[in-house]
Amino acid sequence: MALATSTVGQKSVLRQLLWPTLFTVVSVAILASLGIWQLHRLAWKEGLLAEIAARADAPVVAPPTIAEWPKLKTIDYDYRHVVLNGRFFYDDTVLVFTPSGPQETGPGYLVLTPLRLDSGAYIIVNRGFVPSALASEFRHKKGPAGEVHVTGLMRPPQGRNAFTPADHPNKGDYFTRDPVVIGRHFQLSPVAPFTVDVDATPGSNGWPRGGTTERDLPNNHFNYALTWFGIAMGLLGVFTSFVFRKFAEAKEAQAG
Repeated sequence: MALATSTVGQKSVLRQLLWPTLFTVVSVAILASLGIWQLHRLAWKEGLLAEIAARADAPVVAPPTIAEWPKLKTIDYDYRHVVLNGRFFYDDTVLVFTPSGPQETGPGYLVLTPLRLDSGAYIIVNRGFVPSALASEFRHKKGPAGEVHVTGLMRPPQGRNAFTPADHPNKGDYFTRDPVVIGRHFQLSPVAPFTVDVDATPGSNGWPRGGTTERDLPNNHFNYALTWFGIAMGLLGVFTSFVFRKFAEAKEAQAG
């Protein structure tokens, strides 16, 4: 009789555990898959960072020609190290706000000036960062006259979102690095669909300061993976404790 009662009690517990078990199995499978996905993302991001470093540190090459512009894809040219020869149009300089500058200097502006190549094409060049307090003096400040030799990294146009303030072209103030918009305001044509961030000038601490391109993209995928795996292990722990408690309660009820 005791054996029959024990069997009935176990069956009752197993029935009670059916849905919690299904929920736990499905949840753990989902959480584990999210953790594995983050590990795949980690491998992808590390590969991307390695590719960025390889491009940025490679010897300089000529920029894409006008004929190549329509076929350009960001993934193929971003951070490419190029060399430019041409003349700056300092009167068409604009300032693009940025919330942070080099070495924790705080908010400031990127000084963007069109460079006219020998081919007649224009490339909007980011000549570097200036602190907010010095921005006004660089709005129309002249640089080296005549033909200049510039090296830097190709960057794609900067997108806008719902929180991006409106540009003020008449004041020369912008909030995104969009070469087409800047070129249209100054009636420059043809304008390259990318910008170039100038390299740092060795031994120079003046402004604008080049070489401030952000190359270290956020890479938190390993931490995200640990989080998902940790939640899965925690859920398994809670479920295991729940199962033991249910069987213990059934055993106590049987003994009583």
